[in-house]
Amino acid sequence: MKREGNLRIKDIARLAGVSEGTVDRVLHNRGNVSDSSYAKVNEVLNKINYKPNLIARSLGRGLKKKVAVLIIEPKDDPYWNAAYTGIIQAKDEWQQYGVTIDTYFYLHDGEASIENVVRRIITSNPDGVVLAPLFHIQALHAVEALKENQIPYVLFNANIPESEPLGFIGQNLYQSGKLAGFLCSLGQHQDDCYAILSVGEDTKESVYLMEKERGFREFYMSNFSHHDINSYVLEMGTPGFYDCIEYLLSDRKLKGIYVTTSNATPMIAEKICHSKRRDIRLIGYDLLEDNLKYLEEGIISFLISQNPKKQAFRGIGYMVNYLLFNKEVPRLDLFPLEIITQHNVDSYIDSTVH
Repeated sequence: MKREGNLRIKDIARLAGVSEGTVDRVLHNRGNVSDSSYAKVNEVLNKINYKPNLIARSLGRGLKKKVAVLIIEPKDDPYWNAAYTGIIQAKDEWQQYGVTIDTYFYLHDGEASIENVVRRIITSNPDGVVLAPLFHIQALHAVEALKENQIPYVLFNANIPESEPLGFIGQNLYQSGKLAGFLCSLGQHQDDCYAILSVGEDTKESVYLMEKERGFREFYMSNFSHHDINSYVLEMGTPGFYDCIEYLLSDRKLKGIYVTTSNATPMIAEKICHSKRRDIRLIGYDLLEDNLKYLEEGIISFLISQNPKKQAFRGIGYMVNYLLFNKEVPRLDLFPLEIITQHNVDSYIDSTVH
């Protein structure tokens, strides 16, 4: 038997003094209802605080939608693995409503570059795409292909405003870099020097790393007459990576290291441990398992939480609601810049669902 809230259609019809068919036509906007009957039914609906079940209606219409989600290959990368966990959660939530969510992975170049993977996505004929663009020029070409094929798309993690997505979910990365600069400067002196480390990705091609570095440098330019900041692009785990870290730690003027990527921070923290340098402020991103270890030990001074799982999950939710119900996607859904220290990490984990 059909029910609306705690009342059946039969009950609403009785209260309104009309037929069940009339109530059904009002609820589903099928027309052929007199003004007086329409007013009677709506008076009852208002009294019982009726809210239509939009998902049930979409199922009744037999709507089936397919969403493609594109992220960088999560293998051996805890940050993107966390984003993938959010995709799986969204897949489990939406599959019961006739929504298929397919996940695709890309790398910097080759057959698995973002442009090539987007071509494969287009041939699968999705209704919408949710993607995390890292490499600026490649990403612009990729979304241009989506535009040409009239496929709507939502961005998360890194924003490319000129690509004109339906919306962006993530953080203001420029402000994130400025925040890191402020944290690094606390209690420091004019003649101290700092290092920005981008590990595994070239800042010239990674839009989100460029924005973080720009914000960090802007903070010092605006607040200090002298600032010595050097940037390094490193390949994680290589001899050059370790040589560079040892070289930096040998400089007694070095007082802060800002790591713009998530997964390299614990390797740098380990080197700081071995060097016994406790005067270096290390700032990184995200509550990844290895990061937490060094945060609790006080080697990592601050972590800025980006919550990749929540970014991916929410981005898919926005796209599904747009496709099923034509619900507008917010142009910007900016997550707060949350600072995690060894002193608040336990309460943060206890109170936050990741």
